[in-house]
Amino acid sequence: MQQNLVSIIVPVYNAGNYIEETIRMVEAQTYQDWELLLIDDCSVDNSRAVIEAYIRERGQKLSSEEQKKKEIRLIRHAENGGAARTRNTGIAEAQGRYIAFLDADDIWMPDKLTREVEFLQKKQAAFVFTSYEFGDEQARGTGKIVHAPEFLTYEKALSRTVIFTSTVLIDTEKTGKGLVYMPLVKSEDTALWWKLLKNGFTAYGLDEVLVIYRRPAKSLSSNKLEAIRRIWYLYRKEEKLPLVKSCVCFMLWAYRAARRRM
Repeated sequence: MQQNLVSIIVPVYNAGNYIEETIRMVEAQTYQDWELLLIDDCSVDNSRAVIEAYIRERGQKLSSEEQKKKEIRLIRHAENGGAARTRNTGIAEAQGRYIAFLDADDIWMPDKLTREVEFLQKKQAAFVFTSYEFGDEQARGTGKIVHAPEFLTYEKALSRTVIFTSTVLIDTEKTGKGLVYMPLVKSEDTALWWKLLKNGFTAYGLDEVLVIYRRPAKSLSSNKLEAIRRIWYLYRKEEKLPLVKSCVCFMLWAYRAARRRM
């Protein structure tokens, strides 16, 4: 484990339209000590070709020492495994003390890692997240901001989905790497946050907009129904909450989710 290294895990599936922008965005981070793990989950578009070309051209420009300092690795799945398995492959390959998740179409501000690592160290925390802003298809901010609360415990998090995957930073020296693997369920990211919190860790929120969540203009009702199914499954099957508590948490979750997207 490298003490100051942030391992950035990016699941890649048919992300050819965004992935070069994502790589350049990571290279523009003010934080200097990182590795970028791009896990291709059997994309059928040009994602892999774009990444390979970028790494090849980068190799021609940088010395081997410079490439090692900010390493970019493409890891290919032999078969499609879904988001949880893809991120878990990245976790297994990660060499850094810190793990950050980034979806291929989201945007980080240039000082995202710098500010978040500083915040995590100041709080002596194991698990931190930041505020974020909804963006349009071109990742332009819409003015709709989800503010990070000061902290979240397990009980508070059950009725809030305020933690967005691309805002999270985890210190595996505190959690142990094994606890960071995502459960193989839908809404695996939420399931992971709850797992960490249930194991006694507190999630601390940095109320600074350091991430833009790219969201297409069209909003499908089927996606909302799927989100409802997933959160109910987590309550009843994964967390095994009693029916009454599940209903209370669900109503609070639905109310807050609706307000967040207004």
